[in-house]
Amino acid sequence: MTQYRVLVSDKLSAQGLSVFEKSKEIQVDVKTGLKKDELLAIIGDYDALAIRSATKVDKDVLERGTKLKVIGRAGIGVDNVDVPEASRRGIIVMNTPDGNVITTAEHAISMMAALTRRIPQATASMKAGQWEKSKFEGRELYNKVLGVVGLGKIGKIVASRAQGLKMRVIAFDPFLSQEQAQELGVELVSKDELLTRSDYVTLHVPLLDSTKMLLDRAALDRMKKGAFLINCARGGLVDEAAVAEAVKSGKLGGAAFDVFAQEPPPADHPLLSVDNVILTPHLGASTSEAQENVALSVAEQIVAFLETGAVMNAVNAPSVSAEAMAQVGPWVDLAKKLGSLAGQLHSGGLSKIQMRYRGRISDGSLEPLTIAILTGVLSVRVENVNEVNAPLVAEERGIECVEEKTATARDFAALVAVRVEGDEGATEVEGTLVGAKEPLVVRVNGVRLEIVPDGHLLLTQHHDKPGMVGKIGTILGQHQINISRMTLAESESGKPAQAAISVDAAIPEPVLKELRAITGVVEARSLLF
Repeated sequence: MTQYRVLVSDKLSAQGLSVFEKSKEIQVDVKTGLKKDELLAIIGDYDALAIRSATKVDKDVLERGTKLKVIGRAGIGVDNVDVPEASRRGIIVMNTPDGNVITTAEHAISMMAALTRRIPQATASMKAGQWEKSKFEGRELYNKVLGVVGLGKIGKIVASRAQGLKMRVIAFDPFLSQEQAQELGVELVSKDELLTRSDYVTLHVPLLDSTKMLLDRAALDRMKKGAFLINCARGGLVDEAAVAEAVKSGKLGGAAFDVFAQEPPPADHPLLSVDNVILTPHLGASTSEAQENVALSVAEQIVAFLETGAVMNAVNAPSVSAEAMAQVGPWVDLAKKLGSLAGQLHSGGLSKIQMRYRGRISDGSLEPLTIAILTGVLSVRVENVNEVNAPLVAEERGIECVEEKTATARDFAALVAVRVEGDEGATEVEGTLVGAKEPLVVRVNGVRLEIVPDGHLLLTQHHDKPGMVGKIGTILGQHQINISRMTLAESESGKPAQAAISVDAAIPEPVLKELRAITGVVEARSLLF
């Protein structure tokens, strides 16, 4: 039975589309070449959107996409998606970073070789009836210094291919350690040193605020005279007009661009008229293998998310594979329910959320659990909070989030504790798993009280004396509210006893008032998991 609708608004291969078509839970509609107003008119009907680079998913689209849960980009770059706005709206944005890495890396190497030997210019000359052998003298790549800016997946492949050509590779990447660079056989240097030493500079970084105009006019001036520049990463990383001037003046020996700040570039773009500059129309990922890979990947990722909740290659949420979800999923469920319980029990403002992981659970990745706790706490107080936007909601509200872990846990092999603090004090709950999958709350504000966090719950505080539980049960019975489960916590010296009573339906406020009016009942709260 169809539960979800997926819109494919850019061209995907038949094999990619077949992944959607095989799912019994998904209806897929392929509508490519939509104008913005056409997309706005229909996007509200869809749970997921599969795109490439043509569709622009801006704030207007996201605002109209009230049912959207996930956007899948067949490719690496997501600069055609307003990711911050998607995050605020709780929409997961995925890309396919592995599908075209080899293709893009090979294109960069090809551009470097073609630029060095002036192959496009020589070809054009030959086709014009010329034989200008001396005009197109090139040089060897052997023993030249290649400077790789960004040693991510593509940058690493470029470095490896260049080493195969017996080039000497240096790199600038502030996120790479010296140990990692040594394993790759690459010398890690500063950006300035890379520019001054390299015979070739190739860029392999995303377009971010921190990387816009990474090579501006001043940076180009620091490059080695006669060096070559290759950009097969993203448009906007380089001052393209300054590159054109540098090649014309002889400061740079040449340049090769596959991407541009404006695509397609205007007819008067300065690079179009410069000799020894070769240009391609964003072909980095344009091979049949890459197109097939990214189409399959984005379809599989969207289907897995909609059917199982697995998150892969998300740019705004932690990635959890279907296999990992099967293992960590019960703990994520427990964490969210603990957060919800703490949020419902806590009174007053909220200034701090503390997550404690004890025992064997502390060994694994804790990010999914932490986000689940934040989601549980905040969803009690804020509308439309989910695992995507919960960290942003907490940050916007100035809530301090603290994560702690320890290898030991009292009484249990593994334990998750949530403590929330505010202007009216603190609330703390603790829980674990029974068996491998069943969540169980084991303590509430330091008192041992076992609660199965499922459905509707009545939580009471009352004086520990005969007949109290009977009076509570009588009122529930009078209002046809069935009790399915009950657990009691022994009272500590000077403190009221507690009862956790699972019921079949929400308890109306008038009934809660009756319960609170019972002599000896201190508090009665209706909770929902």
